[in-house]
Amino acid sequence: MSDATEDALTEAIRAARTFLRERSKRPVFPDVTIESLRAALGGPLPVDPAEPARVVTDLIHAADPGIVATTGPRYFGFVTGGALPATVAAEWMTTIWDQPATLYVLSPAASVVEEVTAAWLLELLGLPRHASVGFVTGCHTANFTALAAARHEMLRRAGWDVEADGLNGSPTLRVVVGGEVHVSVLGALRMLGIGSRQVVSAEADAQGRMLPDALDAALGAVSGPAIVCAQAGNVNTGAFDPLEDIAVVARRHGAWLHIDGAFGLWAAASPALRHHTRGVELADSWATDAHKWLNVPYDSGVVFVAHPAAHRAAMSLTAAYLVRSADEPREPMDWTPESSRRARGFAVYAAVRSLGSRGIADLVDRCCRLARRFADRLRAEPGIEILNDVVLNQVLVRIVPASGDADAATRAAVARVQQARVCWLGSTRWHNMEAMRISVSNWSTTEADIDRSADSIIEAVRA
Repeated sequence: MSDATEDALTEAIRAARTFLRERSKRPVFPDVTIESLRAALGGPLPVDPAEPARVVTDLIHAADPGIVATTGPRYFGFVTGGALPATVAAEWMTTIWDQPATLYVLSPAASVVEEVTAAWLLELLGLPRHASVGFVTGCHTANFTALAAARHEMLRRAGWDVEADGLNGSPTLRVVVGGEVHVSVLGALRMLGIGSRQVVSAEADAQGRMLPDALDAALGAVSGPAIVCAQAGNVNTGAFDPLEDIAVVARRHGAWLHIDGAFGLWAAASPALRHHTRGVELADSWATDAHKWLNVPYDSGVVFVAHPAAHRAAMSLTAAYLVRSADEPREPMDWTPESSRRARGFAVYAAVRSLGSRGIADLVDRCCRLARRFADRLRAEPGIEILNDVVLNQVLVRIVPASGDADAATRAAVARVQQARVCWLGSTRWHNMEAMRISVSNWSTTEADIDRSADSIIEAVRA
């Protein structure tokens, strides 16, 4: 190793140790202005080379004031997980190895670790063992990949080759979603050439669960190939669509069933929570994030498809220079929309190895228990209302003052909490009401963190 590389790594390790040691003590959100960050990080285009260690030191010094403690124990925004110790180290080694997870011949280790980890995840989540698996950037891309496989298969059954003939002139492909569908599903459909006028919304109940009768009616009103997008874990309430009933309806109509399970799919790993995912194995495809509840560093998503031929047909590429091994090992690029990508499987492998199935179940159970503690603490305070049934790790909070506008009071409370910087949470619109949204997803969060954060919210409300 060159002296320059060693010096740069030494600086990075020193700063990393400091950050990890102080992470739980520092304000969750930085007190910084965009102008100061631009001044610290910006400037004219560099002309001359610089010593790597100096570049790293300067970057750390300039960026640190703008770093959000998203991996800390009191960050409750955007269903953001932390980073397990083993996964952080695995990510560092992934960068040092710099293995392209494209073909087996580019990295036999990256290919095999994806193969092994894929089998573990299928078993852990109760999915069909024959399903194909792709390691992608996040659930948005996982939804895209799964729905590309669905588009291929449903049009193939209708006699159309979308890879050869495109979408012009193809049979109309309808997609039925729940009334609380996540925006990433709609974004994935748009990228696949399936516009909003081809999407039909089936009514959901008060917690955001798709109603099977509404799905039945929606499928009965459309003709031709159809895809159903169900949800395991509503982004606001944590509620699950009744997957078993939905699968029966979808199958009766000959529709492809896709499940968006960005964080909720991990409930299948918990014996105490697995009932929420009953029927999950009956779907045709699934999407989830590892950088949420599995607490793998960003970016890390996983897609599963019960029809590997459709998955591969939608994703794989051929070229004279793409040398494939004669014994047909798993080729990573056959299952993702990316050719050149980081070997994401190493960090997911490290997460599963470090926790084991019991540890993953405990992580999920503990976060849900802490979410209920959060809700109970807040519910006991006059003027605070919990809007959802806390079935998972999501808590929806609304401020209802004795007099005045509840929407304005909720927005003001969110702003005060964010300014206090003890914890961080965001706002959302739920059934035309303003609400705080709290997500407990971090492996390092403790009861003391919940109580300290609840106190900060209560103080903001009283103010």
